[in-house]
Amino acid sequence: MRITQEAKQESRRKILEAAQSLFQSKGYQQATTRDIAREAGIATGTLFNYFPTKEAIVMTLVSEALTRAQEDFEQQQLDQTAPLEEKLFAQIATGLRRMKPYRNYIKPLFETALSPLVKSSSDEASEMIRVNHLETVDQLVRSHGIANGPSAVAMHLYWTLYTGVLAFWSNDRSPKQEDTLALLDQSLRMFVGWLTSEKPGPQLD
Repeated sequence: MRITQEAKQESRRKILEAAQSLFQSKGYQQATTRDIAREAGIATGTLFNYFPTKEAIVMTLVSEALTRAQEDFEQQQLDQTAPLEEKLFAQIATGLRRMKPYRNYIKPLFETALSPLVKSSSDEASEMIRVNHLETVDQLVRSHGIANGPSAVAMHLYWTLYTGVLAFWSNDRSPKQEDTLALLDQSLRMFVGWLTSEKPGPQLD
């Protein structure tokens, strides 16, 4: 019997919801793919048709959360005269709010799929996260007068700072993750300072 696209989407949704519930109740390490399949009401083999690993499930949850965060960010009424670091801060803070339900079990992603040491990924969700995020950064930078956008070196620096902040945030036990916000503010000032230093100076005759 042929499975309809609607049925596939429903199975995918059940897997994601079951995984999120089990990761919260049992912990990422303790929840197995067999547990997730049972909770979703499907065979374990069927689960692997959608997600090859638990990490792929988490990556999809994070990717979807960041997609919603991007929509939130685009709807914000930001002051167009605000400094670049303030706009970058708002973008990242919006993402942190959307990812908060997964904070306790997404740390492995910062050491693997989202690591700045990984130049590219065969995983569609992780590559989408990287590309979409950096495209927004590029647009924000260009809107502040850097016509050619940030250089490849500057973007690598940015991604390193960004994933470092996320890794810190995943373990931050300060009230309302205030330490993360302070680190984020400092990191973005460093990045914008780098961009400023990259600007070509006036040409001498």
